[in-house]
This record gives sequence, structure tokens and C-alpha cells, in this order.
Amino acid sequence: MVKHKSSGMDRTFRALADPTRRGILLQLMDEPGLSVSELARPFSLKLPGMMKHLDVLSDAGLITRTKTGRTVSVHLAVAPMQEAMAWLNRYERLWTVSLDRLVTLVEEGGER
Repeated sequence: MVKHKSSGMDRTFRALADPTRRGILLQLMDEPGLSVSELARPFSLKLPGMMKHLDVLSDAGLITRTKTGRTVSVHLAVAPMQEAMAWLNRYERLWTVSLDRLVTLVEEGGER
């Protein structure tokens, strides 16, 4: 297998491919600044497992971590998600046109 440096968007989509990481991001959207322990609790993860997920999210630029004393707080970072959404939005036009054509075809077929 050939190894190559992945782009930021590759890392974003790779991070979002895991349901636990998506859940972490949703949790942070509702409750910004949670500690690592608070994030791990609903997923029944031990801290080393949670840290691996946070490392992937951090590598993708989707979160930032700040340490105050012994507590590490986690926050969302929106820039990588905005880049991914802009990429997806370019393709939305293709889907919309195709779906509009399908609706038209179904409606015309129903009139006959």
C-alpha cells in the first residue's frame, strides 16, 4: 500500500467516518468545553480510548484542547467542517438536478 500525505479534507472525512467521533462532535456542539472525562462517560470509553479519538479529531483540526491545571477542556473548531461543507455543496447541485428530473419523470408517468 502506498503511503501519502493526506489533505486536510481527507483527515476531516476520515475523522467523521467514525460514529463515536461524530457523537463527540455532537456532544461538544451542545456542551462546549467539556472535559475529556465528561466526554468519555456517555460512550463508556476508558480515557486512553477517548484520547485516541480526540487525537484523530485534533489532527483533522475539528477540535481544540486547552489545559487548566489537570483538566483538559475540548472545544469544536469549525473551519475544517466549513471546508467540507463547501465541497459537499458543490455536488448538491448535481443531486438536486437529478432528483428534480426523477420527480418530473414520476409525475409525467403518473398522468398517463
